[in-house]
Amino acid sequence: MSKAKIVYASQTKNTEEIAYIVSNRLEKLGVEVDIEECWNATPKSFQEYDICIVATYTYGDGDIPDELIDFYYDLKKVDLKGKIYGTCGSGDRFYEHFAVAVDDFAAAFEQAGAIKGSESVKIELDPKEEDIQELEKFCQQLVDKLT
Repeated sequence: MSKAKIVYASQTKNTEEIAYIVSNRLEKLGVEVDIEECWNATPKSFQEYDICIVATYTYGDGDIPDELIDFYYDLKKVDLKGKIYGTCGSGDRFYEHFAVAVDDFAAAFEQAGAIKGSESVKIELDPKEEDIQELEKFCQQLVDKLT
């Protein structure tokens, strides 16, 4: 059975909800999922999984959340060659740079040698029905990339 790990940061619970939607969908697709809030997570743990996912919000005007800064820099240094990655998260279009922390983590995964499994999903604030459909497609693409 394939295994996935989701690490998330959430200040308003929006990204936490996104992470659990992804977790539930992956489980329905037959993937064993471990989900962890970022506080105790380490990027090195991704080495034990087939699919690696970061769900993050974007802080202020395009910043990675403070609680994910160390994780972000450490992720760039981990060898994730052969691992499939996906990034998703929330943002607010009020700010000039919408949900760019999601893109920053995609770049960090690339630097770590991971394989892009799907286009990133960026959601404004809390997930709506159309966002849930995008997340389901995101999960399907990640699983399809395994084969």
